Amino acid sequence: MKNILVSDVMTRDAITVKPSTNLLECARKMVRKRVGSLLIVYKKRFAGFISERDILWVLIKKSKDNLSEIKAIDISPRKIVTIKPSSTIKEVTTKMRKTKFDKLPVVHENELVGIITVKDILNFNPEIYPELEEFAQIKEREEKLKRISTKKRNIVNEGNCEKCGEKSVLRKVNERFICESCEMLM
Repeated sequence: MKNILVSDVMTRDAITVKPSTNLLECARKMVRKRVGSLLIVYKKRFAGFISERDILWVLIKKSKDNLSEIKAIDISPRKIVTIKPSSTIKEVTTKMRKTKFDKLPVVHENELVGIITVKDILNFNPEIYPELEEFAQIKEREEKLKRISTKKRNIVNEGNCEKCGEKSVLRKVNERFICESCEMLM
């Protein structure tokens, strides 16, 4: 799970509204789409977040106001916790635990790319989706290759290490083809 990224698990098609959308329309959209929150987006830029709780707060505190006259951006919290798509699931769960939020907007360079919820994380299970676990292993190998190639070492494709026998990415060291783990032990 520690190698799984937010971008692998998040919901990409988050339900969004414009900042000028009134609360009555927001409430209707939540009911129609069966969601508990909406992301506020202006020209692909993430602008805010509105939840059922926010609308209920307005009903209680400002009951004399008409919901069709209040804009979504007006009640959106000013400080919103977001996460990057390159973050790991472990980082998300840590951030959710600290902030006590059960969903976080996924933002890349101020543009909304999705949302990740506790439900997304709980629904993710590598045993159910073996291709995602394989995907994580491929990413891990790619990262190892990048680390090795940035050090400008002599890289050979996969094979069996001449020292430990494990199948891995090999490099020529002292005329032997060995894996990164064995090289670190030298």
